[in-house]
Amino acid sequence: MTDEAAPVRAFWERLGLPGLFDVHVHFLPPNIQRAVYAVFDNAGPKIGREWPIRYRQSHEERVEILREFGVRRFPTLPYAHKPGVAAYLNDWARGFSADVPESLWSATFFPEPGVGAYVAELVAAGVDIFKVHLQVGEFHLDDPLLDEAWGVLEDSGTPVVVHAGSGPVPNGFTGPESTARLLRRFPRLTLVVAHMGAPECAEFLELAASYERVHLDTTMVFTDFFPPYPADLVPRLADLQDKVLLGSDFPTIPYPYAHQLDGLARLDLGDDWLRAVCWGNGVRLLGAPA
Repeated sequence: MTDEAAPVRAFWERLGLPGLFDVHVHFLPPNIQRAVYAVFDNAGPKIGREWPIRYRQSHEERVEILREFGVRRFPTLPYAHKPGVAAYLNDWARGFSADVPESLWSATFFPEPGVGAYVAELVAAGVDIFKVHLQVGEFHLDDPLLDEAWGVLEDSGTPVVVHAGSGPVPNGFTGPESTARLLRRFPRLTLVVAHMGAPECAEFLELAASYERVHLDTTMVFTDFFPPYPADLVPRLADLQDKVLLGSDFPTIPYPYAHQLDGLARLDLGDDWLRAVCWGNGVRLLGAPA
């Protein structure tokens, strides 16, 4: 066991869990992965700070790292940044999930002609989860081109991980407003708000409290790398125990995987809360590993 794996395994073993269910992991086609790494390496306008990537190994090596950590279930979460890219990403992600048993079949979509049709086809074929990224894609969730797709997703209950918060750098498309507008029209959508919606944590927490199928993922929030989560909101996370899911952003994180787990434990919300966040909620939402 590696030095990095030991504290991760100790965390979930102490809780009596069979492992971890991480709903925010990325695997991308090699050319896209290189482009994403370059954005982070350059600390450009969409990143806004130095962001050293800790886990740059090959796909195969990174899968083995997650297995050694005991991450029993994880997505690949592709996200389209312009029209015409989603089909390529979705085909690649489908192949990855077929080859890696722990991987959830992930997909993305973009406001473009035909989006409703291809989302419906993916749902009918059994896709597990979608990802959209408003900062990168520069669109609003309630773009009219997405209406048909959202209708399909509301009816199917397929989870959608949504990066809508304004971190790390805001633009005209981030923030809670388009998410709130979307949910008023499609209140039964199953959304997972990435990064707890940071920095608009309070607003996204209210959406999770108000809508039955809206969830929050913990990705990077309770770490030294992010601004502190508002202390007055922490007790409310206990009330939302069934709506908070472990996320890591592996591999694009600047610290050891165990660091976020330590941050969750420091919230002092109890072992039952940790069990729900790190395993039970993911299993209920997306199914147990084989």
